[in-house]
Amino acid sequence: MKSPLAPGIRFVTSFSRDSWYRGYILFLTFLFYTAYHLSRKPISIVKSELHRNCSSAIRPADLNTTNNATWCDWAPFDQDNYQTLFGVLDNSFLVAYAIGMFFSGIFGERLPLRYYLSFGMVMSGLFTCLFGLGFYLKIHSLGYYAAIQVMNGLMQTTGWPAVVACVGNWFGKGKRGFIMGVWNSHTSVGNILGSLIAGVFVSSEWGMSFIVPGLIIACTGILCFFFLVEKPEHVNCTPPQHHSEKEGDETEPPTNNSSHVDGTAYGSITADPAEVVEEHTEAISFSGALRIPGVVEFSLCLLFAKLVSYTFLYWLPLYISNVAHFDAKEAGDMSTLFDVGGIVGGIMAGLVSDYTGGRATTCCVMLLTAAPMLYLYNFIGQRSIGTTVGMLLLCGGLVNGPYALITTAVSADLGTHESLRGNSRALSTVTAIIDGTGSIGAAVGPLLAGVISPTGWNNVFYMLITADLLACLFLSRLVYKEAQGWCRCVPRARGFKEI
Repeated sequence: MKSPLAPGIRFVTSFSRDSWYRGYILFLTFLFYTAYHLSRKPISIVKSELHRNCSSAIRPADLNTTNNATWCDWAPFDQDNYQTLFGVLDNSFLVAYAIGMFFSGIFGERLPLRYYLSFGMVMSGLFTCLFGLGFYLKIHSLGYYAAIQVMNGLMQTTGWPAVVACVGNWFGKGKRGFIMGVWNSHTSVGNILGSLIAGVFVSSEWGMSFIVPGLIIACTGILCFFFLVEKPEHVNCTPPQHHSEKEGDETEPPTNNSSHVDGTAYGSITADPAEVVEEHTEAISFSGALRIPGVVEFSLCLLFAKLVSYTFLYWLPLYISNVAHFDAKEAGDMSTLFDVGGIVGGIMAGLVSDYTGGRATTCCVMLLTAAPMLYLYNFIGQRSIGTTVGMLLLCGGLVNGPYALITTAVSADLGTHESLRGNSRALSTVTAIIDGTGSIGAAVGPLLAGVISPTGWNNVFYMLITADLLACLFLSRLVYKEAQGWCRCVPRARGFKEI
């Protein structure tokens, strides 16, 4: 009698070779960008240690100083304008990141992604460690820390266009919103891990809050060099189908470069082999990428959405510490709830946009809902622990959901738009344009928070609410187009076929 196949082996063999490789790429790129965000987070945790309330700290007996108010602060952040100085550090990183991002996509299209990512992660690790070494070398120069932040910002631009391009090479449109919604939780997971790791050392040796994450991302870069597979063709896997044509669709006749695909299969891990479209070898120009329908609107929307998200990323621990009077570690741990909410928000945004086919509408509804929730969080969010937890989770989901959707599924949809006629090399440039524009907002938000916060935290939240509403405004045309499609009951492919 033939022995039945073991249940575990039946499970393993139920997935195709393509499926295993796609799962492998998702895991690997998830790990890579988790490391990127993990190394960005320590600065927000350490801020409340560089300048804190020294009157409540235990003063060493051998300390000889007459300044009771700032004896425990780290110069030069022991000044009254410490919030402005923190804003300088934030913007040294974010402005460099925003500028570098527009060039990063160009390099990402012309260089092997494996080399590009490996170099970026190793160098990001180096500059993150150098920031932490300032503690042990007793460096008190603002210029030193600002210069390190500039270089780190430039190195960090290697990450996003490359990982999105890699995932876009492996997955088609059909379930891209959900797949990338789950995958994009690396942003929040990285923020959470970065907060927890930095929190372990912040009260004793804040230099290790940077050195440990720096070593982690450098090691991840070495892992990338040895194990990343950029495209399915490199390991004889089936390329995904990026477009579909509905039979009998008279509004959009098929072209010579189009191919029919089963709408239930494209983008799924178990998709049938699709007809391979001949790929263009010439990289798309910057102006050509801007002409892709929807790129400008989503870029401007992300500018304001990312302004809100990064203001929370850099200032939430300090806000919690000032308003709720937690110490640095407690404030950092509490701030991770915002990122936990972001994980759920990103997944929900992907699911809803896949089901409805309305990426722009999904983003707009979440942004409109986020505005009053931010107002409520500012006024009632610190009344009790339960209220704080609930509001942080809710605001995190509503703020980071649209941000996650635009930087992943939307960028991949537009980077493989059918108007490109099979030119898959546009994905890195389109991703860089969208995220680079968003990074301008990411630079402006923390800067404005640093300038406005001395006048009161209420004004910071009014600024964030205004940014949310402006983000919605730039999506209005696309929302109108999507609503027209629904009202006419025209069969539509998921994504941006008619925008």
